[in-house]
Amino acid sequence: MDRLEQLKQFIGKEFTQSPSPFMKWLNPIVLSVEEGHLEFQYKVRPEWLNPIGNLHGGVTAAIVDDIIGATMFSLNENSFITTINNVIDYFSTAKENDNIVAETKIIKRGKQFVNAQCEIWNADKTRLIARGTSNLFKINN
Repeated sequence: MDRLEQLKQFIGKEFTQSPSPFMKWLNPIVLSVEEGHLEFQYKVRPEWLNPIGNLHGGVTAAIVDDIIGATMFSLNENSFITTINNVIDYFSTAKENDNIVAETKIIKRGKQFVNAQCEIWNADKTRLIARGTSNLFKINN
């Protein structure tokens, strides 16, 4: 079974079979899966908050980086694809127990480089919390 099909098996469920220990700690629920496009839901936990009770920017950045990594997994490439950089813009906040949705898409898929985007929204997608873009590099195994 290819990687895309493995991801699809978790639609509506927690993604417990991630090869990433960090993703297992983030504990997303898979909402939708297509090649180069994922949508995961997360519940904001107390340890994810900054001192004033909002979702910490570092956790937001980690979610962006992690789900973009999973998006690379969905491409079924023979190469390992690693992050070169992340740029995150923050627009709004989330609070403890809020559900947030991270959605990815591939902007450009080249021979050596991939540019991808992730948007993080509140649960009903009426408020954009953050948008991140990443450049990634294909490492031949």
